Amino acid sequence: MSKISNAAIEKIDGAKSNNPGEAKTRQAILDLLKRTGEQSATALGEALSVTPMAARLQLYDLRDEGLVEERSQSKGRGRPVKYWSLTDAAARLFPDAHQGLAVEMIKSVEELFGAEGLAKVVKKHGQMQRVAYREKLKTAKSTADRVKRLAKARSDEGYMAEAKKDGRDWLLIENHCPICSAAKACTGLCANELKVFSDVLGKDITIAREEHILAGARRCAYRVKLKN
Repeated sequence: MSKISNAAIEKIDGAKSNNPGEAKTRQAILDLLKRTGEQSATALGEALSVTPMAARLQLYDLRDEGLVEERSQSKGRGRPVKYWSLTDAAARLFPDAHQGLAVEMIKSVEELFGAEGLAKVVKKHGQMQRVAYREKLKTAKSTADRVKRLAKARSDEGYMAEAKKDGRDWLLIENHCPICSAAKACTGLCANELKVFSDVLGKDITIAREEHILAGARRCAYRVKLKN
């Protein structure tokens, strides 16, 4: 399951602690905020088995480095609750799949071969994905198993993916997009991936994207339904 890399953590400007335990908590907080969205210090502490104060101290340091931000929400009497989330600057800590090079190559292909040439490259990429994913899903016995295996494959590629049951449906959730810059430069990549998922998950399902990072969402989420 893909997580923020240790190397990235070590390179964060202003990292203040050499304590391995604190560094691990720091890493876990960033990873959890990436996967789940905004959380209170209390919720983070419970999830990580540390005290709310320990989580809060790490959050304050991360805020000073521009990696997290907070908003306050009143809940009846008492002090407002602070909810913490990642800033755009935190994106540098997660896998980027050589996005600068990818964007440059996309632009070069389009300049040299036009939109039609770029479409052919995207189509070829999709064909390669189908081969790879079908190999990993070929022994799956159920829709649930197929979705879980696809989530594992996507996590291995840096998408921080997970499969979650939602009533009768399944959700394929991707908490990170390691090709986000490339996808912005070539929107066909996202449309192509949706077709790839549909093909490899089988003819007995329908799949629809309900949340999209490029549309401003925190994550990409796909609803997988069995056909009636």
